[in-house]
Amino acid sequence: MKVPFLDLKAQYESIKDEIDAAIQDVIERTAFAGGPFVERFESEFASFCQSSFAIGCGSGTSALYLALHGLGIGQGDEVITAANTFIATAEAISACGATPVFVDIDEQTYTLSPALFEEAITPKTKAVIPVHLYGQMAEMDSILEIARAHDLYVIEDACQAHGAEYNGRRAGSIGDAGCFSFYPGKNLGAYGEAGAVVTNNAELADVMRRYRDHGQDKKYYHSMIGWNDRMDGLQGAILSVKLKHLSAWNEARRNNAQLYNTLLSDVDCIVTPVEAEAAKHVYHIYAVRVRDREMLMKALAEKDICCGIHYPIPLHLQEAYQCLGYSTNSLPVTERCVNEQLSLPMYAELSRAQIETVCEQIKAFEEVAV
Repeated sequence: MKVPFLDLKAQYESIKDEIDAAIQDVIERTAFAGGPFVERFESEFASFCQSSFAIGCGSGTSALYLALHGLGIGQGDEVITAANTFIATAEAISACGATPVFVDIDEQTYTLSPALFEEAITPKTKAVIPVHLYGQMAEMDSILEIARAHDLYVIEDACQAHGAEYNGRRAGSIGDAGCFSFYPGKNLGAYGEAGAVVTNNAELADVMRRYRDHGQDKKYYHSMIGWNDRMDGLQGAILSVKLKHLSAWNEARRNNAQLYNTLLSDVDCIVTPVEAEAAKHVYHIYAVRVRDREMLMKALAEKDICCGIHYPIPLHLQEAYQCLGYSTNSLPVTERCVNEQLSLPMYAELSRAQIETVCEQIKAFEEVAV
C-alpha cells in the first residue's frame, strides 16, 4: 500500500465545494490584495487563538519579522531561540539586525529548555522565541516567568502549532506575540504563502498592521517607512473555510498519533513522541527517533512509504551561521535528536490501514535489523 507523507489532494476533495465557492467569491468581488476576506479571516483567527488581534501577512517568516520589528528588536540586540527548527526562526532575527543565540532543548519534548534559556541571558538579550516544534508548545509558564524577571519580550514561534494548547491556553496567546505560517502543508494551510501574527497588545498590532502595508494610515498617507507584506484576498478566503475544519482535523491527527503510539509501543528500535502533561499536541509532524534512520527510511521507501527528516542540520551548525562560532557538540541534546528523528506520514485523512501498513513495515525492519 502506498502511503504518502502528506496528501493535500485528499483534504481538498473533502471541502472542494466550500473552497471553490470561496475562490469564486473573491474573483467576483476582485478583492485580491488585503481587503474584506483578509479582515474576516483575521477576526476569526484572533478569536480561534484566544487573542485580541491578528495581522495577516505574506508568510510565517514575515510574521516573525513583523513581531520582532514591531517590538523594536534591532542592531546590537540578542534573541534567544532553539536550533532544531526551520531557518526562518533565525532568519527573522538576523533580518532585524539582531543576533540569534541558540540554546539546547528538552530531550522529551524537543522544545527550548527554560533553564538553559535563563543561563544564556546577557545584557544584550531583548527577547526569546520559544519554538512550538512539531505541534507541541514549549514550557511556557517557566519561559514567561524567566522572561518577565529579565524584562524580555516573548515571541511564540507557533508556525507548526495551530490550535495547540498549554494548560488550556492556545498557541500564540501567551507571549507578547504569536507567529503562524500557513504554508500549504501546515495543519491550517493556505493555497500558497501566507502568515499571521496574533497579539493582545493593541499598540503592537497597530504598528505591524501599518508596517505590512507600506507604513500607511490610509491610502497614500505614510506615517512610517514600511514594507509590502499583505496577505492575499484569495488566501484569506481559503483560510476562513479551512479554519472551520481545523479543530476536527487536529483531533484526527491526535487520534492518528495515538494509533501510531499503540502499534509501535513494542518496537524497541523506535522512540515515539512524548506529549507533555500540560500540553495538547496537534502533531503537525509525527517524529520518532531511531538510530538506523537512513536504513529505515530506505526500507520504507522501498515499500512506497514516504517519510521526511525535520531538520537534518540544526541551525547552529548551518554554513549560514558559522559566523556565530558554534561547533559540533555545542548543543549536544539538539544534535543527538536531529541525528535520530524521522518524520512518519501524518495528516488528518490518513487511514487506519495506512498507519497499520507503516507500523508493520517498521516491525519488519526491526526483525531484519536485529
